[in-house]
Amino acid sequence: MRFARTLLPLSMLLLSGCVVGPDYATPEAALPAKFSESKAVSAGKVTLNPWWESFRDRRLNDLVHQGMGENLTVLQALERITAAEADVIIAGAGALPSINASAAATASGQDGSYLRRTSGRDSSSSKSLNAGASASWLLDFFGQYQRAKEAAHASLDAAYDDVNVARLAYLSDLVSSYINARYYQEALALSRKNLESRRETLKLTNEIKEAGAASSLDVLQVEGLVNQTLADLPGLETGFHQAANHIATLLGVPASTITGSLTKGAAQPMPRYSTKVGIPADLIRNRPDIRAAERRLQAATASIGVAEADLYPSIELGGSIGATRNFTNAATGNLTSWSFGPSLVLPIFNGGALKARVEVARSQAEQQYLAWKQTVLQAVEEVENAQTALIRDGQTVAALRKVVQSYEQTLNLARESYRGGASTILDVLDAERNVATARLSLAAAIRQLARDYVALNVAIGGGAEIGAPAASQ
Repeated sequence: MRFARTLLPLSMLLLSGCVVGPDYATPEAALPAKFSESKAVSAGKVTLNPWWESFRDRRLNDLVHQGMGENLTVLQALERITAAEADVIIAGAGALPSINASAAATASGQDGSYLRRTSGRDSSSSKSLNAGASASWLLDFFGQYQRAKEAAHASLDAAYDDVNVARLAYLSDLVSSYINARYYQEALALSRKNLESRRETLKLTNEIKEAGAASSLDVLQVEGLVNQTLADLPGLETGFHQAANHIATLLGVPASTITGSLTKGAAQPMPRYSTKVGIPADLIRNRPDIRAAERRLQAATASIGVAEADLYPSIELGGSIGATRNFTNAATGNLTSWSFGPSLVLPIFNGGALKARVEVARSQAEQQYLAWKQTVLQAVEEVENAQTALIRDGQTVAALRKVVQSYEQTLNLARESYRGGASTILDVLDAERNVATARLSLAAAIRQLARDYVALNVAIGGGAEIGAPAASQ
């Protein structure tokens, strides 16, 4: 009676079924109502926003769309979706019955003189055919496979989000590399323009020297400036070719394949409109890395239930049926056998390993929560930094445009003054250097401004889902 009183509650618990482990709850993070330099207005869903089109550069647009389906990093991420989908099938298969069939045929015999003396026969032989089937079904009373399937589905969703993370990285790298290529082309054009200007100064100095108003030292100083400009050109050409080669690699084609189409040159990319940054809460919806981190947290939470299910008894229903047909020299016969019944496995002593696995699963879930929180905070930091840089670098570009204008006017005045004998060649050389430095500084500032615009749009998750596959349901 005491055994029956103990067994009855356990049987009722097993038959009723339950799912052990914590249920997943969406994590929360304390975020400010707005970014420091923008209004508290949501930007909505920006993952389908083709922000690179604001540069109004047709060649850039063509390159972006060309590489959408060719970038090797994105293709690798897409392939990982296939593996994650297979994991979902594997996780769900454990809760389903398993059926196996088998068949075998054997033949045996004996030869020897002993048989001839005792029975008068030279040999004896037998043959047999065997066929059978077996089935088993592990009853998932504690939700082990349900939790495993939940974890697999969450990992599959994370794989889809990882594709969008790869797309953002591709967009950032490609557009930034294109900006770099156009910068080096602009720097080359400016350097050649500076070279032409300095050669004019050298020509003027030689004319003044012939008139007896300039010395050989003046000529040598100008020649040094001309040669310095010539020395700067190869480095800029190298920068352009390296940027073009990297664009080719991002498009999944051999290096230098794109160089010819970019050689013609174009204006430096400049964004034509501002970015709606939105609020920090938008990042949780729009940033694929945040969504992927959350899905991994969900998978880790479900894995706790898988580990806890091992602490409880398990019941497996199993059965088999087999048929054998024997052929011998003396007779032929059939034999059929079958079996069916449940088996109970109750963990009693395992040295604490099962409980330790639960603690490991809980710790891994906590690590995933901390990783999610860190991802959120880093996303907010990236938006703040990019927005601050975009605003300040825009001010820098506006100021440098005025600097270039001032120095160009100064150079014209210095040449006229030098031609009239009111100033020295040093004044002209200083003006030449100032103009060259200001022009290149302006080009570099425009490049940085464009890259700030790229960084800001990538930081808010802009364009992450353009051309992306639909996530699993």
